[in-house]
Amino acid sequence: MRFTGTESYVATEDLMMAVNAAITLERPLLIKGEPGTGKTMLALEVAKSLNRPLLQWHVKSTSKAQQGLYEYDAVSRLRDSQLGDARVHDIANYIKRGPLWDAFSADEPTVLLIDEVDKADIEFPNDLLRELDRMEFYVYETQQLIKAKHRPAIIITSNNEKELPDAFLRRCFFHYIKFPERETMERIVDVHYPGIKKALLAQALTAFFDIREVPGLKKKPSTSELLDWLKLLVAEDIPPEALHSQDSGKIIPPLHGALLKNEQDVHLFERLVFMARRSR
Repeated sequence: MRFTGTESYVATEDLMMAVNAAITLERPLLIKGEPGTGKTMLALEVAKSLNRPLLQWHVKSTSKAQQGLYEYDAVSRLRDSQLGDARVHDIANYIKRGPLWDAFSADEPTVLLIDEVDKADIEFPNDLLRELDRMEFYVYETQQLIKAKHRPAIIITSNNEKELPDAFLRRCFFHYIKFPERETMERIVDVHYPGIKKALLAQALTAFFDIREVPGLKKKPSTSELLDWLKLLVAEDIPPEALHSQDSGKIIPPLHGALLKNEQDVHLFERLVFMARRSR
């Protein structure tokens, strides 16, 4: 089976090629790109397209690789032993399976998302090398070898918050999701808001891409933020002409809180507005 995109997810040719290449090579697909470009959603849509169950592991700054395999709850076992619970005689009762274990033991091929792998400690990716290579791991507490019944399609996302180890990168197929061009963005918007007025969309996209071009922005607005903004423009019935300016990209658009997410960028636009008015 090959990934060809879905009705609810606009995938470019190079992204579809990357997904299918990773599946063919039986290697994890490492996806990078700006926040809000659909990296996490990709795993959901691949699972939907291939008709496979989706398992998700959302990595946090405190996450450890071991948690993806299993965790042994020694505290609960100690408490139960003090209470005289008969469950303490079987240590397996205190083993909590992680998403990798679930993926390995599934009776059918799955899609496993390891989301934002760069949030964790730098050693986190290296600690998964053996398991991702051999598709197996050992549970020392129960003396079990867990081997994958079916190799899952693994999608790993990164926001480029820190460099990933070379040994980890060598085992992945890499793809960078480029920020959508205007034509692709129109297709994305059409999926979410098929009835939006063309005049409003044209002016909104012009304003949106002009904002992204403003030098000095700390955080450029993303695709998901554009969709939020469009939803507000439609809900508030903002006319297209309200988005048009002779100083395109230099006037703060209505409902800009959906696009500009920190005070530095808002102040930058306010200074640009002030300078534009002084120069007239």
